[in-house]
Amino acid sequence: MSTDTPYLMTAARGLGPILADELRGLGAQDAREQGDAVAFGGDIDTAYRCLIGSRVASRMLHPLSVFDLPDADACYTAACAIDWPAVFGYAGSFMVEVTGHSRSVSHTQFAALRVKDAVVDQLREARGHRPDVDTRAPDIRLLLQLQGAKARLSVDIGDGPLHRRGYRIDTGEAPLRENLAAAILLRAGWPARAAAGEAFLDPFCGSGTLVIEAALMATNTAPGLLRNSRLPGVWTGHDEKAWQRALQQAREACVDWQGSPLLGSDTDAGVLRAARANAKRAAVADITRFEQADALSRQAPAEAGLLVANLPYGERIASSNELIRLYSLLGTQLKARFGGWHAALLVGEDSESQRLGLRASAKRSFHNGALACQLLQFDLHVTQESAPVAAPDLANRLAKNQRHLGRWARRRGVSCYRLYDADLPEHPLQIDRFEAEDGAQHLHVQEFAAPKTVEPARAEARLRGALAAIVETTGVAPDHLYFKQRRAQKVGQQYARQSEAESGFWVREHGVRLWVDPERYLDPGLFLDHRPMRLRLQEECKGLRMLNLFSYTAAASVHAAKGGAAQTVSVDSSNTYQAWAETNFAGNGFRAERSDARSRRLPGAHALLRGDCLRWLENAVDDPRLRFERIFCDPPTFSNSKRDEESFDVQRDHVALIQAAAALLAPDGVLYFSCNRRRFKLDEASLEGLSVREITASTLDEDFRRKPPAHRCWAITGTLST
Repeated sequence: MSTDTPYLMTAARGLGPILADELRGLGAQDAREQGDAVAFGGDIDTAYRCLIGSRVASRMLHPLSVFDLPDADACYTAACAIDWPAVFGYAGSFMVEVTGHSRSVSHTQFAALRVKDAVVDQLREARGHRPDVDTRAPDIRLLLQLQGAKARLSVDIGDGPLHRRGYRIDTGEAPLRENLAAAILLRAGWPARAAAGEAFLDPFCGSGTLVIEAALMATNTAPGLLRNSRLPGVWTGHDEKAWQRALQQAREACVDWQGSPLLGSDTDAGVLRAARANAKRAAVADITRFEQADALSRQAPAEAGLLVANLPYGERIASSNELIRLYSLLGTQLKARFGGWHAALLVGEDSESQRLGLRASAKRSFHNGALACQLLQFDLHVTQESAPVAAPDLANRLAKNQRHLGRWARRRGVSCYRLYDADLPEHPLQIDRFEAEDGAQHLHVQEFAAPKTVEPARAEARLRGALAAIVETTGVAPDHLYFKQRRAQKVGQQYARQSEAESGFWVREHGVRLWVDPERYLDPGLFLDHRPMRLRLQEECKGLRMLNLFSYTAAASVHAAKGGAAQTVSVDSSNTYQAWAETNFAGNGFRAERSDARSRRLPGAHALLRGDCLRWLENAVDDPRLRFERIFCDPPTFSNSKRDEESFDVQRDHVALIQAAAALLAPDGVLYFSCNRRRFKLDEASLEGLSVREITASTLDEDFRRKPPAHRCWAITGTLST
């Protein structure tokens, strides 16, 4: 084979060895790795066979010059030294593209301009006219690669990035490049597995790239057959007959797939529509199938096969809590349901992948764009005996609680309740059950941070078993399980979204509709321990005026309105919660009016005031119109918001708060004061003139009859001493 013409195929970071193996298989006998590129020589038939057949390459280049790069003018000098009439067969359009980085050239467009000037100057002098520059569809594309102190100038034979197969128009978020998908499949041994007729599944398929690339491999369809490339016909090295021969050989090498359809699934119906359209454009729609399903609910479609996935990681998912839930449950599901399969999972370098609880048979470094990743491979073994129930002690307690609390809830007409509250020291979890209006069960699971004496690996294994036990015992759909880790919150974090996904659902409580969102926020919008207090206010407030301090999502105010309250005023400092409260009122047919708490305007029937409660109370006492027969005050244990310079501590500040709130009581009015601080002590001696009666027991339902109580509550009446 002649090696007179040098070629260079580039690849993404970390893919150089895979590309070299691939090119050798395509006939490039002298392929040599050069970092993340592979150089080889050969005749034009070899070059076109590699261009059409490579699944991993990013570009195919014919290098013209490698030169030192002290500044951008060096680009002009080096380009002038090239015999451009010998490169351009006739006057055609061209463009100069620049990639890479160099400290000596800070402006890449200027470097491109200097190369362009050199080409134009030389060709104009040789031919008497100026060649055209076309940045959209040039007849020949030149690539300038900046490589630190050096640069390379080449003809881009492949007419741009080769990962663009032409089938992918619609993509979801964070799409995987086609050549990286192909590299993953090659590392996972898919060509040999496909030849053996094994099954294929991507349970996180998105717009279908891995499935489609797997289908192209299974049918031996060269990616170059899909690209509508414009070969540089003006390049003197081009041979049209050789190109047509290479295309025909690639067509004849295609085979029919005899196995079952290659499967992809995702929870997003929109990306699945895109995946089906992409598969149709790639001409593999007949051998692929895309289904809407949660990855954590999938069963193995065959006894053996390859499961490949680009798992969500930090840049693709907003919440570390969601990653913990996903990885913990996924590892358990793979072991339980995919025995006999091989799994290849692309994960972020700093992801929660250790929570899979699986021992990798191979680990390889990759880059997805600028993101460092790892490809983890697992041989999932078949177990002869049925797998033991995960965390059996927790599973037994959950089953017991479900029986007892389920019967109680049905008798009382309660659909949302606390199922488990750190009953077992080994499993410090809180589990709240919410039943949506459509009857679906949702579980909000919160884990308290493990003590420092517990090794992280043990804590991870314990949580992995606990989450699996929750799913197995309750039968909740995995995508209806929402996991959070409880830890000290920074300023404003309690209001911050945990996820950007659209979520939430309506629940019913004593005839009231309330919006719950356990996915996007740390707290789901409804404190279940206050269920009896909300019912009390609903029953007591007919025709009365009710004030709700630290109102959160104003669930108590909505209950009062449902009971016929003449007026409700809900005060909270959070815009998020005030908007949520407005949704709750609207869901029950009431119009709530939002305004700034500093406004002196008399609120309407149902007012939502945004502002600091203590400051609002200081101003409200001077307005005789603001007197209430019922006041509900459930302050945080501690608050240090961005808006307020002073912090609030319920133990330190509760006397001043109660006194200020009691000053707004109408004759015969009642102030209900609640606190969930574990060691809180009410300073009754400082509340002279007020009658204080603890009513904690009557404000806790069956699901909260544990010690210590979830909160303590007092009914306060009377007038302040002067």
